[in-house]
Amino acid sequence: MADEIDLQRLWGLLVDYRWLIIGTTLIALCLGVAYSLMAIPIYKADALLQVEDKQGGVPGFSELNELFTEESSADAEIQIIRSRMVLGEIIDQLQLDIKVEPDRLPLIGGIGAADPAPEFVPKPLFAGYRDNETFVTIKSFQVPENLEGELFTLVEENGQPALYFDEQKVGSAPLGTVITSEDKRITLELGEWDYGEEPLTLVHQTRAEAVNQLRGRLSVSEQGKATGIIALSITGPNKARIRAILDAISETYLLQNIKRMSAEAENSLDFLDEQLPEIKEKLNGAEEKLNAYRLKSESVDLSLETQSVLERLVAIEAKINELKIKESEVSARFTREHPAYRTLIQQRGSLIQEKDELNKQIKQLPETQQEVLRLMRDVEVNQEIYVGLLNKVQELRIMKAGTVGSVRIIDKALVQPEPVKPQKSLIAILAAMLGGMGSVGVVLLKAAFNRGIESPEQLEEQGISVYASIPLSEHQQKVDRLEALKRRRKRKKDKDPIPLLTLSDPNDLAVEALRSLRTSLHFAMMEASNKVLMVSGPSPGVGKSFVSANLGAVLAQTGQKVVVVDADMRKGHMHRFFENNNDAGLSDYLSGQVEQDAIVQSTQMEHLAFISRGQVPPNPSELLMHDRFKALMESLSAQYDIVLVDTPPILAVTDAAIVGQLAGSSLIVTRFGVNSVKEVDISLTRFAQNNVEIKGAILNCMERRASNEYGYYAYEYGKSSN
Repeated sequence: MADEIDLQRLWGLLVDYRWLIIGTTLIALCLGVAYSLMAIPIYKADALLQVEDKQGGVPGFSELNELFTEESSADAEIQIIRSRMVLGEIIDQLQLDIKVEPDRLPLIGGIGAADPAPEFVPKPLFAGYRDNETFVTIKSFQVPENLEGELFTLVEENGQPALYFDEQKVGSAPLGTVITSEDKRITLELGEWDYGEEPLTLVHQTRAEAVNQLRGRLSVSEQGKATGIIALSITGPNKARIRAILDAISETYLLQNIKRMSAEAENSLDFLDEQLPEIKEKLNGAEEKLNAYRLKSESVDLSLETQSVLERLVAIEAKINELKIKESEVSARFTREHPAYRTLIQQRGSLIQEKDELNKQIKQLPETQQEVLRLMRDVEVNQEIYVGLLNKVQELRIMKAGTVGSVRIIDKALVQPEPVKPQKSLIAILAAMLGGMGSVGVVLLKAAFNRGIESPEQLEEQGISVYASIPLSEHQQKVDRLEALKRRRKRKKDKDPIPLLTLSDPNDLAVEALRSLRTSLHFAMMEASNKVLMVSGPSPGVGKSFVSANLGAVLAQTGQKVVVVDADMRKGHMHRFFENNNDAGLSDYLSGQVEQDAIVQSTQMEHLAFISRGQVPPNPSELLMHDRFKALMESLSAQYDIVLVDTPPILAVTDAAIVGQLAGSSLIVTRFGVNSVKEVDISLTRFAQNNVEIKGAILNCMERRASNEYGYYAYEYGKSSN
């Protein structure tokens, strides 16, 4: 089926274009190797952190910690490390928002500029650049917000640094002083400066851009599942620089973790510090009231039972107050519907209920003892609360001072000795694969869009007989290249001869194919109505004139009398094959200017005559329809064994259809890879509409390819036998 993939043809295409594929692959491989050798090496530094599970909470709250302590997952910690809070601080510490580099061409300027000082890192808090000629560190570089991301240029001017923006001078100053713009909005302070010949480009990036660039180079991941081990890595061209950046990230994350862990204790301290003065005031007031009542009522002793009730009541009041403090902590983190919050409320309700039961017992005591009991209760409750708060404050202060966080650094940053990029072997392999696949893709794409005929079978499948497949002649190719060169140099003249291949290289494969065509025509023309053989083609440039001239020559070599007529009165040039002039020809005869004897010329071959096109007329088609052309064909048929007429392409003009009506046999010449089957089919339809029957086709300029190499075997045999 036509839609099926012809694997043999595809393989043949790859074999035919093997040198293109191999050459493209080698070029791509060389480019890949060159890039890998010239590209700036990129190194990788890595570090290892551990996130430990710490029991959070404030002392004295242990019974609730299990309810509302949230463990920090590794995923959450990874997001914290990659956050602007951490990375932004690194940007500020190491001035990563200030870029200093030589003024190079975009894209290609950095190729081959391998870092000459891979161990260089600017002094702390300084941005900088260093190579074999230049050494500069920048203490500060401030620009207004609207100029962030813009390019500034630092050059040497009169022995001191000068700063330019958009080719306008910002300012200059001796080393050690600050370069300041007139409006004071741009400032630059250099630390050290050993200037080379190459200008430097300075850019103060926006904070967001600097953070995004750092985040893009930083990789953070958990090692294993739920291990709490976090691996950090960063890449860059400067070994010392990436090590310093990764260490700074680890330290900054560690410090913020400690700060975050101690924040709960700090918040509790703030709350207790607010409560202590109030409790102290209540305690003093309760003591004063108790002393005053005792002085007023003299001595009042409490029974052992009443003393026991007092102790129980004091303990309950202390617990209720403690729960109030806990509730303030929990309410800051959870809603009243949270289990931890609801547990607190239930505990406080139970204590209040127990307190109410004790108050009922107290009401049964004498009034004097009730009052003393109430006053003593207030004193002891406030005293116990006050002492308890003091103890908690001390515990929290100790806890805050001793907080170590839930993170520890296992491995500090270490730079791998070998660069991770470019991966030379991988680049070479990928480049070769890309070149190979790209060239194969181009070949297949070209074949998919090229609908030109590439084998006789394509014509025969459409019911078109193929009389001969004429191989592409290397000798004729050289002649054509010479003709093209003359045409470009405008040295070609209409009278310059073209060597006739049949005479210049009689053993050429194309000539052998024409001899085979001669044999086929011998039998085909036996049944023809006359001796006229028309040769046409679908479009210009198919080689029909070459076929006509050389076919006439091989026919004449058998001893037959042959006359070749150039009926292409528009662009015919067959007189150049036969080394004849074009002074008087077919157009002159048809227009009545000369007679038949004046246009028939002899050639360099015996038995072969020729009629040129003549002068280019304004109406070639009308001349061919004249009775004189019919009379000429009849006269030539009476004098010669074969009258071979070369005509213009049928799809361009109608001349071939006119000539074909007078021809007993007609052939159409198609060019390998140029004409499509559809184009040939349209040509045949055009002839049929004019009652012209085409006996068959000639496939010209057939190239030697893997898929059709069999077509050469017979001609090779004939050539070797000669």
